[in-house]
Amino acid sequence: MPGDRTPDWLARYEACGEVERRDLDRVRRLWDETPDPYDRALPLHLTGSAVVVDPATGTVLLRWHERQNAWLHVGGHGDPGEVDLYRIALREASEETGLEDLKPCSAVAETGGDAPLLPIHLVVVPVAPKGDEPAHEHADVRYVLATATPELARPESDSAVLRWVPIGQAVAEVDPNLGEALRRVQRRCSGSSP
Repeated sequence: MPGDRTPDWLARYEACGEVERRDLDRVRRLWDETPDPYDRALPLHLTGSAVVVDPATGTVLLRWHERQNAWLHVGGHGDPGEVDLYRIALREASEETGLEDLKPCSAVAETGGDAPLLPIHLVVVPVAPKGDEPAHEHADVRYVLATATPELARPESDSAVLRWVPIGQAVAEVDPNLGEALRRVQRRCSGSSP
């Protein structure tokens, strides 16, 4: 956080295209100018998420998200004191899917030696208002996690339906920003071992 050095993943992350460059610039400003960039009260704050894949079948796990009224990936906010976005994504993915064997997809796990895992996608997404919470934005930092036990996936609630979908089909069914993340996964992870 500000006062600390910029996290390694943020210093090393390279944007692909103009939209992601703008989003990356906003995240860097958020990090530099905000005491707590994870603070949910901010109109823009950091979230960690994951695209969960079954490399053996080339499928991706989609979760129905009532608030967004869409099929999405898994992830969300850090708990108080959590500041490692990869760990946030891993915890959230495990909680939302019941999968306990999640780990970085070997075809995507770029670390550059001893450096931490790099996300596959960074995007600023709008979030609709709900109750007393106004509309806001998430600076969503996305990782790719693989499972060898897709049959064990279980939704965290009745409304959070999960389904495995061939990645090419998923690209066509989701919104464009998640579609971009899935295309990156498709290029780099399909058919790889976890």
